[in-house]
Amino acid sequence: MPVFTYRAADRQGQTVDGVMEAPDARAVIERLHREAYFPVRVVPQGQRIAWWDFSFSRGIRSRDLLAMTQQLATLVEAGMPLDRALSILEELAPHQRVKTIVADLLHSVRGGSSLSDALAKHHPRPFSRLYINMVRAGERGGVLEATLRRLAEFQESRQAFTEAIVSAMIYPAVITTVGAGAIVFLMTFVIPRFAEIFKDLGQAIPTATQILLSTSLAMRSYWWVGVLILVGSVLAWRLWTGTTEGRRQWDQFLLRTPLVGPVIIKVETARFTRTLGTMLRSGVPVLGALAVVGDIMTNQIVGHAVGRLADTVKRGGTVAAAMQEHTPFPALATHMVRVGEETGRLEEMLLKTADTVEADVRSELRRTIGLLEPAVILVMGAVVAFIVVAMLLAIFSINEIPL
Repeated sequence: MPVFTYRAADRQGQTVDGVMEAPDARAVIERLHREAYFPVRVVPQGQRIAWWDFSFSRGIRSRDLLAMTQQLATLVEAGMPLDRALSILEELAPHQRVKTIVADLLHSVRGGSSLSDALAKHHPRPFSRLYINMVRAGERGGVLEATLRRLAEFQESRQAFTEAIVSAMIYPAVITTVGAGAIVFLMTFVIPRFAEIFKDLGQAIPTATQILLSTSLAMRSYWWVGVLILVGSVLAWRLWTGTTEGRRQWDQFLLRTPLVGPVIIKVETARFTRTLGTMLRSGVPVLGALAVVGDIMTNQIVGHAVGRLADTVKRGGTVAAAMQEHTPFPALATHMVRVGEETGRLEEMLLKTADTVEADVRSELRRTIGLLEPAVILVMGAVVAFIVVAMLLAIFSINEIPL
């Protein structure tokens, strides 16, 4: 069914933005009228209403979603009705994008929809299938407040893990950027000054200095070629990975890359075990949880393998046996899941597995970056040393006195 983006005004003159599934635009307008809204504009999703409103169609940041979930869990745990809790969230929204989404949810809930239906119907982008299914399970089991709290804890743990990985990569990235910037400055600003001096002297210069001067001249004369090659390579990579086969080959290449592949597998293992454990603890059935977990895997090779777990479980197999048969997850994760199934504590063991694997990833990243940092410094130092030595050789050659 088509999805439409709309902007409407209420009786107080306040405008709201949202998305809605409907057979056509007329159906959207009629539904807005029934909800006491006056449509300003209704367009198919993907067509922008205006350049300044493009941000509304992109959902909300993970930090905002985490804060909203935590606040909603706290309010519902305090015994506050859902519509009142959403009304308070609308007042507490940090910016207009979040306010619009919460207002849309509030109107849907007051119109008789459940929270999970409102999440699935109006805003499929910021609220993933995982989020919606966990809320739906909490509503069916009458434990929405506990489910929201687990969902907030899950998002917090996942965000902390992601931030730990990003933070670990910041220092090498800064070193590489500063070193590359220094080399470009030397090659495009400093070296040309010496080239003019050597040219005026008309004296033969060492081979190393000639190589350096030729490289500097090429960088200054044909820098645009490098930019075109870089941009073309990025675009070609985006187009290639945008296809199903291209993305599959790229993900397969990453898994086979030394150092990178093992880290990716462990990251995906942590994502799988934490997500599955959180959903099972919230009351989501195993088969439904496995169907959702496969969609959140970043690597498509791993995601496809996870998607096959449900078939094995349907035939009467265990989750651990399916993991061992189909997925590239570490043996430790498989054994811990098997112990959880045998002792009836699968959810607990899945979450413990996630904690263990995440700690292992952090340790491995520290070791890898500990090797990467001196390697980057050594390479940059070698390039700068070559530049300095080449210039010194040329300067010494000027003062040579023939015997």
